[in-house]
This record gives sequence, structure tokens and C-alpha cells, in this order.
Amino acid sequence: MKRILWTLFFAVALLALGTAVVAALNLRGEAALPAESQALSQAVPATPELVARGEYLARAGNCMACHTVQGGAPYAGGRGIDTPFGVIHTTNLTPDKATGIGNWSAAEFWRALHNGRSKDGRLLYPAFPYPNYTQVTREDSDAIYAYLQSLPAVAQANRPHALRFPYNTQAALGVWRALFFTPGTFAPEPVQSAEWNRGAYLVNGLGHCAACHTPRNALGASSQAQAFSGGLIPVQNWYAPALNAAAEAGVAHWPVEDVVALLQTGVAPQGSVTGPMAEVVFRSTQYLSDADAQAMAVYLRALPQQAPAASALAKPAAAMLARGAKVYEQHCAQCHGDKGEGKPGAFPALAGNRAVMLQDPTNLVRVVLQGGYLPATAGNPRPHGMPPFMQVLGDEDVAAVSTFVRNAWGNQASAVGTIGVYRARERRGS
Repeated sequence: MKRILWTLFFAVALLALGTAVVAALNLRGEAALPAESQALSQAVPATPELVARGEYLARAGNCMACHTVQGGAPYAGGRGIDTPFGVIHTTNLTPDKATGIGNWSAAEFWRALHNGRSKDGRLLYPAFPYPNYTQVTREDSDAIYAYLQSLPAVAQANRPHALRFPYNTQAALGVWRALFFTPGTFAPEPVQSAEWNRGAYLVNGLGHCAACHTPRNALGASSQAQAFSGGLIPVQNWYAPALNAAAEAGVAHWPVEDVVALLQTGVAPQGSVTGPMAEVVFRSTQYLSDADAQAMAVYLRALPQQAPAASALAKPAAAMLARGAKVYEQHCAQCHGDKGEGKPGAFPALAGNRAVMLQDPTNLVRVVLQGGYLPATAGNPRPHGMPPFMQVLGDEDVAAVSTFVRNAWGNQASAVGTIGVYRARERRGS
């Protein structure tokens, strides 16, 4: 009996210790809110210049993309973000006092960005990318806050999340944060130029580029050690290619002006954007100032490059290549050319196109099925697009033509299987 009591005592003590450690880790880097929390009107003087700067920064952070439903009021929230753990609904950021952030202070808004904690103290889910936004400066946070407070107030109640147990509990979120989140601040590298440091701040903070371009573990956390090494975007089923690999989306060998062009217009001599990145350019990076776009380009070009992975590719079956060649001739050659040369300024070349030859063929398959659409930008207001072939081609033909373009005109990549096409077709709504 005594042994059972001692075992129970140690179990309770261990649980209490674990709870205390998790609680302490969730409070690290978090100071008590200052008195300004009770003086909303005096926290941040909203000058026209500050509001304009906040609008620019909100666009740089692409805040509207998540906090606006299609056809809805800007920043009024309600958009469902699919995750492997369920659906998270974004919140109302307009200054409505009942349903938005009209009763938030600048300090509380800063705490949400920096510490991932809501006004009432609740822990926020990292679908809101505070693991990246934690690097945003207080000055920039105040500017964004001033801009959001200047918007028309929209009375739209926040929708509850639809997460599975135990992911819908604050306890589980607390454990996740204890394991994977540490608040931080941006620290300029003294050996780097001011331009490089500005680019690092934008890419790693407001731009939160690593949120997509970094692989995630089974619990949805990304690793700093693998930052920018590419990863499949959960649920969306698009592959965000590595930004530190020449064979994927690395730009170390590009002229800086071409990187700027890609960010601001969505097209460059070496490639173009589609899928989720097209929305990023459309809603966010096209509005970057020339100086900030160049700073991001300088930083991205300087990323340490990972060594190319060695792989022995098996030659696709001749029958599949022959079938793919016929599909290509019938449906693709008119735009992309008989030899995959494309048409400059209109349709991209497929010969030598690294997006076509990615080790993960997900993006190519989805473009064939759903079509490829560049963003309409000030620098490219009427881009050409590619129609969807979902209703025209069966899984076998999509697999065959994808395999063909990955292995024609000097291209070399693995074959695409019909099972991969089937999965992409089933997830087309993601």
C-alpha cells in the first residue's frame, strides 16, 4: 500500500513539474503588458504617415490574404485555413469593438505578433505565423496596428475553429509551443550590408517565406536547421520548392534585377510563379518598394546553397513516353512549342525548366489538371494562362504527358505515376 502511495505521489509530482515547465516555457520572453493597455486612444498616435506605413507593412506581410474571405469585407476574418489537424478560422482585424480588435491596445497587438497570445491571454495557433512575426519590430507592429484601427469597423463574429481533439485544447497547444516556439527579435548581422539585413528582416519576419519553403514535422513544426529547403504545403498539396537549391527555386545565380522582377511582376527570364506563390505576388510582393524588393533579392541570392542530392533515375517506360508525346502534340505543342521552347513573353519554355523537373512532381501535375495562372500585376497586367485539363485528360494521360515533358529535350526526371495524379485530382479543392 505504501509503495502505491509513493508511486502515486511521484506521478503527481512529475505531472506538476511538467506542467510548470510547459507554463514557464510559454511565458519566456514575455513581459507584463504596460499601462498603455488601459489607454487605447493614447497608445499609438495614428498620423497619416504611420497609417500609410502600416498599410504598406500589412501588404508586405500578406495579412489580407488570410483575414479576408472571397467577396467579404477586407480584414473581417472568417476564412477557413485547412491544416492536418482541422480547420482554423481567421479572426476579424477591423476595429469593431465587439467582434474585431477595436478594444485591443497596441501593446496587446504587439504581444499577438511577438508572443502568439491573444488579448485575453489565450495561446494562438501557429497557422497565424507568429513563429515568423516574432521578429517584427515594435515600431512596425505599431504601424500595422494604426492602419488596422483606421479601417471601417465590420461587425462580423469570429467563427470557432474546427480542430480535432486534442489539438483543440490549450494544453496541447502549450506543449507544442514549449517544444517548438521561442520568441525572438531580429538581430542585424554586423558583417552584412544594411541592404542584406533589410532583406533578411523582410524574408524571415513579415514575409514569413520559411513558413511554406521549409519542411514540417508530423506536429506541423518547421526546423530552423532546414529553413528554405523546400516542403509540401500541408493540405494544400502544393510543393514550395527549396530557395537554397539551384535545381529548385534558388536564385543565387540569377541577376538581382531578375529576382526583383519575379517578386514584383511574377515573371522573369528564368521562370514565373503559379499556384500559392502567384497569390503571394498578387496580394503582397508586387507592392514592395523597389528598395525592399531589391533587399529581399540580395538576401535570397546570398542564402547558403545546399548540395544537390545524388539520385539514379530509372528511364521511364518507352510506352509511357510515346503516349505522353502524343498527348503533348495534341494539347500542348501549340503554346509550348514542338521542342518545348515556349514563346518568350507568353508561354514558358518546358525544355530546361527546373519547375518541370522537381523531384516532387506535385506542382506539374496540379498545373496540368487545374491550369496555370500567373498573377496580374502592374508590371504584367494581362498575363497569359494555361487552361485546366482535368475534364479532358484521364489519369493515365496526365501521368504520361507529365512524364514526357520531364524527360524530353534534355530534361531528366523520374516518371509520374497515376496514383500521384489521382491524389492530386482528389485534392483539387484544397
